[in-house]
Amino acid sequence: MKVTFDGDICKHTGECVKRSPEVFKVIDGNMVIDTSQEPDDNIRATVAKCPTGALKCVDE
Repeated sequence: MKVTFDGDICKHTGECVKRSPEVFKVIDGNMVIDTSQEPDDNIRATVAKCPTGALKCVDE
């Protein structure tokens, strides 16, 4: 699974970072997503809580 991030619609509420800090990190002002750090179901649950829809799951 891959997660995409749209910085143009993100409101920076930090829900993703709070819920899955090992997966979603902001490094030097850039979103870094490492889906190997949690099971897909956990990541999908975090993505579903994104208030703007800036995060999307894409099955590979």
